[in-house]
Amino acid sequence: MPLLLPNPSSPLPSPLRHRLCSSSSSSYAAAVGGFLLRSGHRPGPPRLHAADSRVVLGCGLVTLDYLATVDAYPRPDDKIRTGELQISGGGNAGNALTAAARLGLNTRVISKVANDETGATVLSELNEAGIDTSHVIISDGGNTTFVYIIIDKQTKSRTCILTPGDPPMVPSDLPMSSLSAALQDVSLLYLDGYSPEMELVVAQQADQMKIPILVDAEQERTKEELEGLLSLASYIVCSGNFPKNWTSIPSLPCALLEILLQYPRAKFVIATLGEKGCMMLERSEAGDDSVVGAADIEVVADSLKWELHKDDTLPTCISSKIMRLSARGLRTIFGRLLIGTAEVIPASELVDTTGCGDAFIGAVLHALSTEMPPEKMLPFASQVAGIKCRAIGARAGLPWRSDQRLAKYL
Repeated sequence: MPLLLPNPSSPLPSPLRHRLCSSSSSSYAAAVGGFLLRSGHRPGPPRLHAADSRVVLGCGLVTLDYLATVDAYPRPDDKIRTGELQISGGGNAGNALTAAARLGLNTRVISKVANDETGATVLSELNEAGIDTSHVIISDGGNTTFVYIIIDKQTKSRTCILTPGDPPMVPSDLPMSSLSAALQDVSLLYLDGYSPEMELVVAQQADQMKIPILVDAEQERTKEELEGLLSLASYIVCSGNFPKNWTSIPSLPCALLEILLQYPRAKFVIATLGEKGCMMLERSEAGDDSVVGAADIEVVADSLKWELHKDDTLPTCISSKIMRLSARGLRTIFGRLLIGTAEVIPASELVDTTGCGDAFIGAVLHALSTEMPPEKMLPFASQVAGIKCRAIGARAGLPWRSDQRLAKYL
């Protein structure tokens, strides 16, 4: 029997609800100059005011996902059965804002759907998650973006086949009066880069209003699409391969350094590394009294890796001191490097990695909005992503604020 996937143009039950499934060497650090920050987090400048009535606004992609679980990915001309089919809301912006909303933030989205059954289902799920959809553009014709996702139970991998929405979201879809209303009471703007022209207009207006901006730098975006967004970014989150490909620098710590040099507005850049955790470079002010000296950023990274508690099953984080960081052939910045581990998830519990990066970003949005320090933010975001991995679907398994597994962070 062929692997049959549903036709998005056929009627769908609305709303569709997804099923929830639920030793180091300190001598090495001393030898390279004692880069580690041993006592608590440093009292850096305030980031954002606590949430209250303030809103996190996201602009980008919302979709309907059809997730087919198979025993093994089909070879050419194979005919196989799906073991399970899930239908769930998806899209980078939709997923990240759902995570942020479940963690307790007031969230709002700018996106575009068609006036079809798929679009109605997408909006219903976003509303059910508590996201303000009053600024979502609804086109009279065309189709809402949908994605076929094939989940390989054997390799725990997934393959995504995206059919873009038509017509696409463009700046003329949102008059300035509507944009001003969407930005009212917003304390943080999140952009996923999927609709770069529209997102740049939103970012420019937010910048004029002094609203901080977090950009999700996706590997699939081109330099032309991302350049304008990154130049306005206050915070950058990306996948592990992005810094190397963007800068043509093979060393991840050096590539992160180059990104902060290229985009002086950015306060930090985080590279997510899947099961290997994440790496973050945070900028500090040159006149910061806590700056302790100068060091090569690769040496600092090696020191931190030695100090990580690799046997811990729950996420942890280690930070360098604030230093003047440099690399061969690059200028220097004042800042510190942080490395976080991921949760160690038994193979029997790992179900689907779809949307894990978006869950991580949703947790970062929450952390920024509540002034959570980076040493706490990185394990928290990794924990949220780890919880999500235990269920099928980009939003299935996303924890709520009351989840006891997050009690120590909230």
